[in-house]
Amino acid sequence: MRIVQRLVYVVCAMFFGASAHANSELSFLNLPEGFNIKVWARVPGARSLAATPDGKTIYVSTRGDTVYRIQDKNNDGVADDVRPFLTGLKVANGIALDATGSLYIAEQHRIFKLSTNGEKSIILPAGILPDRRHHGWRYIGISPAGDLFVSVGAPCNICEVSGVEGTLLKIDLSSLDHTIFAAGVRNSVGFDWHPVTKELFFTDNGGDNLGDDIPPDELNRAQRKGLHFGYPFWYDNQKAYPQFRNKGSVKNPVPPVIKFQAHVAALGMDFYTGSQFPDVYKNDAFVAQHGSWNRTEPVGYRVMRVQYDKTGQPLSKSVFIDGWLATDGQVFGRPVDIEELPDGSLLISDDHADVIYRVTYSAPN
Repeated sequence: MRIVQRLVYVVCAMFFGASAHANSELSFLNLPEGFNIKVWARVPGARSLAATPDGKTIYVSTRGDTVYRIQDKNNDGVADDVRPFLTGLKVANGIALDATGSLYIAEQHRIFKLSTNGEKSIILPAGILPDRRHHGWRYIGISPAGDLFVSVGAPCNICEVSGVEGTLLKIDLSSLDHTIFAAGVRNSVGFDWHPVTKELFFTDNGGDNLGDDIPPDELNRAQRKGLHFGYPFWYDNQKAYPQFRNKGSVKNPVPPVIKFQAHVAALGMDFYTGSQFPDVYKNDAFVAQHGSWNRTEPVGYRVMRVQYDKTGQPLSKSVFIDGWLATDGQVFGRPVDIEELPDGSLLISDDHADVIYRVTYSAPN
């Protein structure tokens, strides 16, 4: 498998030509001037990323049964210790670390915590989350206030939801009480809090099988608890899903703040707070677009930048890295999640190429 994968990279480099912005292995990728990308680690099915505060240990989830632990012990910018950390899990996509270093794992049916001393405790027991494979890969994160958030996708394409389906849940880690923070969310697989305003922004994937160009994938802002984002009645700005035309019972759903192309599969996102990149990137968001699976002409397979103003208002979107999708439709990678390291570099997971990339910046001479 690794030999075949290496050959794919070599063929891509020959096809696209050399690039000053990526090392020879990844010369088919396009980045802005001064940015460089290289393979940091090889991890089967790499999905969500969680870095310890010192950046010395990275946990990587999968949609299988394993969470991996990665370390760069000699600090040379390439991981030298990749090993399974937990196995026997059920769709182990959601992971997060708190300030103490405790690891939270969201399985399809429950959420548990693993303390630094190895003690395991249940945060959300089985019976609350819909235990279904469709959109059953959870995404979790810890808010600036210390609460755990988890996305609960609708267990279908377009259908009525009930209970906690189609929501973002907020879990108080002191009492373990859970409440619905945002509703009408079809399937979010990425969110983060703006560094200045502390407002929650999240990606959401639109419904399938309605055509190549609708509905758009979304970036949404949840400024407070209790907002509804339209699903399954509405998408975009009060455009009705045909299955629920004239049935919408939600008044004035919150429209997206940024619309992405339909079916790009916008997943993980990360606000940039580091100092390695140029100042113009400060507090902007990077969004991984995993790529379409049922569109006539594939789209996505890239990392986008969403530019914000100083008040935390999103202004525009632009491509940050692309090239994983070739002009002939061949796919060489599918970005999933993004995590910033303490030195200001970015890690990007890819569950198609089974790797984690590291993006760095050096000012051009």
